Amino acid sequence: MIKAGIVGGTGYTGVELLRLLAQHPNVQLTTITSRKEAGMPVADMFPSLRGRIALAFSTPEEAPLKDCDVVFFATPNGVAMQQTRELLDAGVKVIDLAADFRIQDIAEWSKWYGMEHACPDLVAEAVYGLPEVNRASIPGARLIANPGCYPTAVQLGFLPLLEAGAIDTAWMVADCKSGVSGAGRKAEVATLFAEASDSFKAYAVPGHRHWPEIRQGLARMAGQDVGLTFVPHLTPLIRGIHATLYARLRRDIDVQTLFEARYANEYFVDVLPAKSHPETRSVRASNLCRIAVHRPQGGDTVVVLSVIDNLVKGAAGQAVQNMNLLFGLPEHEGLTQIPVAP
Repeated sequence: MIKAGIVGGTGYTGVELLRLLAQHPNVQLTTITSRKEAGMPVADMFPSLRGRIALAFSTPEEAPLKDCDVVFFATPNGVAMQQTRELLDAGVKVIDLAADFRIQDIAEWSKWYGMEHACPDLVAEAVYGLPEVNRASIPGARLIANPGCYPTAVQLGFLPLLEAGAIDTAWMVADCKSGVSGAGRKAEVATLFAEASDSFKAYAVPGHRHWPEIRQGLARMAGQDVGLTFVPHLTPLIRGIHATLYARLRRDIDVQTLFEARYANEYFVDVLPAKSHPETRSVRASNLCRIAVHRPQGGDTVVVLSVIDNLVKGAAGQAVQNMNLLFGLPEHEGLTQIPVAP
């Protein structure tokens, strides 16, 4: 059994990790930390886990994290980088669900996250945990940088086109929508029910923290720098991301066949039949990414529709997928949940 610990188990990604790991046949949850809620039984905070998790929250200082085989950080940005080195030195594998190790350019990271990096040498070592791209590198890693939610949906949508050299890399547009859980569990006016319900708005148009992460990933796929416009929107949903992606084709190509061939052996990427329109509810509570690809009016613009659950494939589910790869387990183990409907 894999002994797993979670640092920061009280947020939405934390409870998703708890839900998924509690059902995993090869994982034993040994510790869950929270400074504020130390001593509280997990099931008191999350009644959905009654009878499945008997642990109580503990402080990071009291938690036996060094006795774990793997530790997940479901914490705000800037926390994992303070504790990761000590865990790695103890032989513990680390999967960070925040952004501490995603961006390789340290100056760029500091610019977007407003702090000095505590361990830049480990950033160079970290493997970016998008399995559909980096599957070969993940099993030998000590440290996994779990991708963000928007970056997952966008990169999986553009990946086949970039690998095939089929689009103009200087002009790419990601028009993305997210449910309010993407903002986390903290109390903020913008995500109050009366503020977010019955409304729809763009935000962070001048610049969003996920832009450099997405751009970095797309540039690696393309083998050159890319031009990307990324505009996120807040929708009155709890879960879900819908990414509508635009690019210009450089040559005539059967985009449906291209996508079907690229993802034919990917358990968690479902390419829908031609003329389809995926819905966020079709992936709710699952680790799936569902994709449809179009060429409106048969022109040179390709439109990709990519949907994920931001808390699962966009966070906790992908982290478990990475854990499975790290420990030589079937990639889909513990992640075969059928999406919830209605």
